[in-house]
Amino acid sequence: MKKKLKVFKFGGASVKDAAGVRNVSSILKSFQEDPLVIVVSAMGKTTDALEKIVAAHANKTGEAAFHLENVKQSHYAIIAELFGNEHPVYDDVNDTFVSIEWVLDDEPHPNYDFMYDQIVSVGELVSTKILAAYLNHISLPTKWLDARDVILTDDIYREGWVQWEETVENANKIAKPLVEAGGFVLTQGFIGSTKENFTTTLGREGSDYTAAIFSYCLDAESMTIWKDVPGVLTADPRIFENVAKLDRLSYREAIEMTYYGAKVIHPKTIKPLQNKSIPLNVKSFLDPTAPGTFIGPDVDDLYPPMVAVEKNQALLNISTRDFSFVAEHHMSHIFTKIAEFRLQVNLMQNTAISFAVCVNSVDDRVQKFVQSIEDEFKVVVDSDGLELTTVRHYTPQTLEMLRNGKIILVEERTKNTVQMVMKIVPELKRK
Repeated sequence: MKKKLKVFKFGGASVKDAAGVRNVSSILKSFQEDPLVIVVSAMGKTTDALEKIVAAHANKTGEAAFHLENVKQSHYAIIAELFGNEHPVYDDVNDTFVSIEWVLDDEPHPNYDFMYDQIVSVGELVSTKILAAYLNHISLPTKWLDARDVILTDDIYREGWVQWEETVENANKIAKPLVEAGGFVLTQGFIGSTKENFTTTLGREGSDYTAAIFSYCLDAESMTIWKDVPGVLTADPRIFENVAKLDRLSYREAIEMTYYGAKVIHPKTIKPLQNKSIPLNVKSFLDPTAPGTFIGPDVDDLYPPMVAVEKNQALLNISTRDFSFVAEHHMSHIFTKIAEFRLQVNLMQNTAISFAVCVNSVDDRVQKFVQSIEDEFKVVVDSDGLELTTVRHYTPQTLEMLRNGKIILVEERTKNTVQMVMKIVPELKRK
């Protein structure tokens, strides 16, 4: 019987160095007889490093070329450790970095987000070229696929919205024949293209979403995300102690947790999989034989308390300048502007004459949003040390522990979920 397609996604931590590349290759060797689409992120902290290049060029600090050279040398060092001093991938990677040099040769583009996407997308292109070359080097036949030839988005840079009809058509025309020809198909996470062939990105950590897009378009049997944790945990182990792994999770619960800020999966990942009942596995690339977490339909909804923390929050208190009620037409205007500036709303609460909304504080989006409505509304912004904590299936003990040493600015509670916008106050924290 012909084996069905699987889609794997490997994040930046899994390919951060030569040892990581070898480890990923070792995992893939166990699946060399399977039809497999592999989605890979930029290596290690490359995206952060490329963001420095964008900022330096935009601000004309004169440091952009220096930051670029650091990125290039870190990748050349990995190539040297994998292949030695002579291999065609050197030229391929160097030619890819040239696209950044072309951007730096010009004046900064007036659209920062456009310039961001043209530069930062190079991280995924380079990492996949290195991994594809290494897989072929160790006799695992692999075809490199440019994700931008498949995933079509609108022209909203840094948060491209997938044009599904065209993307499905592209996947069947371009990706499917590569899969059917045998061997691995290796492509990039995070990136897409407009109909004018300009590169877009799908939002930070968007490689999970890319894998879900390919899974949906190609009717995959399953999708697996390979992480540096054993599966989906009840909280972030970098913040909390005594977290536990969840063996099984429903689509609904996974959507809820990712929406509220759980970092293990990108928020947009689950819906395409749910639409075709494609199961998702979250497994550890450090312990690939361990069972991980299974996400799918028909999973019991009995869960322990689960905590998601979103830092870098801004709380906006919006009120009418004439003390009139915040009416429907006011709300319509506010949300039109929220959509225009692509703010992610995490919590909202209204009174008779004011409306509070908690959003992710990303770049200067909040400032631009405020400027766009300040003629009609008075806006007070609090973004100093704010975090949004969400607890699913809460208990009184869990809430008491989380509130310790913090001031609660806004709280919303439903049957299964509590959300709290909180400010850390050191002098309140217990010794």
